[in-house]
Amino acid sequence: MDSSSIQLNGTEVEKVEVEGGTVKILFSRAIIIKSMTGSVEKTKWWQSGYLIFENAEIVEQATLPAVCAGGDISENVFTYRDMIPVPLESRGHASCDLYFENSSEHLKVEASSVKLDMLEVPKYIEHIRPG
Repeated sequence: MDSSSIQLNGTEVEKVEVEGGTVKILFSRAIIIKSMTGSVEKTKWWQSGYLIFENAEIVEQATLPAVCAGGDISENVFTYRDMIPVPLESRGHASCDLYFENSSEHLKVEASSVKLDMLEVPKYIEHIRPG
């Protein structure tokens, strides 16, 4: 596989853990899209993992668990809309603004670094064929 990314739409957010200045968002079921260079087909997988922010502050807290409908993950000058690249690790300004199905609530975090820490192994869901 040449590239992987978490698709925020449909990803299950279990909880937020706060320890000192560290904020960890637990994805109990992150939807991962994998693609290979030269292939029009993609594959869909799921995996659990943490989106970890350091020197962080929760700006807005949503009621969890919930299913994510989309959002933005920012690191320095880059903003990833409705997805998170795998892997992700960056120092400098970092933030997230996630929103959820059937809710007007957002989960917003501001921090000085962000890291994606995936757990266990990805589990296959299906092939995605174009058109």
